[in-house]
Amino acid sequence: MATKAVTDASFATDVLGSDKPVLVDFWADWCGPCKMIAPALEEISEELADQVTIAKVDIMENTDTAAQFGVQSIPLMVLFKDGKPVAQKLGAAPKSQLKGWLESVL
Repeated sequence: MATKAVTDASFATDVLGSDKPVLVDFWADWCGPCKMIAPALEEISEELADQVTIAKVDIMENTDTAAQFGVQSIPLMVLFKDGKPVAQKLGAAPKSQLKGWLESVL
């Protein structure tokens, strides 16, 4: 399953209402590090599809959600379980580190 684009309008349903953990990648088109990790997140979404959904929120188009979670720096990845944020990781990292961190907090 590829990463899923989530908007202000769909956040409550797609993330908070999900029956499995959701990793939300807060990003923007102008963010170089965000673009660097995008292919890794796509691969991780395929590899861990049965354990987690990986969602992407463009902070420029979805300002309400970004503000609600106090996003000030990107890329910011926040893991939600049962509708609550339980872990977060700020900044770009190699795929192995991203996947290792995600598996450790799932």
